[in-house]
Amino acid sequence: MNFVIKDLGLCDYNKALLNQKNTKTDLVNNLGKDTLFLLEHNHTYTLGKNANPSNILNKNCKLFQTDRGGDVTYHGPGQLVGYPIIHLKKMGLGIKSYVSNIEILLIRILNDYDIGASTREGLTGVWVNDRKIASIGIRVSQWVTTHGFSLNVNTDMSYFSNIISCGIDNISMTSMEQELGRKISMEDIKQSTIVHFNQLFK
Repeated sequence: MNFVIKDLGLCDYNKALLNQKNTKTDLVNNLGKDTLFLLEHNHTYTLGKNANPSNILNKNCKLFQTDRGGDVTYHGPGQLVGYPIIHLKKMGLGIKSYVSNIEILLIRILNDYDIGASTREGLTGVWVNDRKIASIGIRVSQWVTTHGFSLNVNTDMSYFSNIISCGIDNISMTSMEQELGRKISMEDIKQSTIVHFNQLFK
């Protein structure tokens, strides 16, 4: 599959939404290509369409209501965010198989760094034992995906203490930095993401 990879760097949430919207419109109208956006956001909390606002305990950064699935999550510098905008029907994927591929993608990235990660039955995302390290929240409309995944790399984890992340009580969040005890190159993580993404979505 011939994907376009766009690295938006540190990107405002509204700008990322506009990029997703425009790319989706082009795909629906057969004017564009399947695209993977890779980026980091400024400090932001986002709510899924059915999220409980009371899961935000202390609003200390920007808040956005979105149309993705899932509950509340945090995005910020040091966290890799991926927004795959792809036409599932043309790729022969259903929603469940798409989400499963994203989970496999994240597990393979973590395995590159000798972090043993897995999924948990009934819960979306990727975990290291009982600690959640990556989240997934998507929307599919007209067979095209928007929103995506976030992987805690060198994330400031203190921001998660202000929310009930993913709407799960007593959830323990972690990052690659916490698991390995050292900073990780974001550029290296992006390259790992691109390699595994192209292997899984072809």
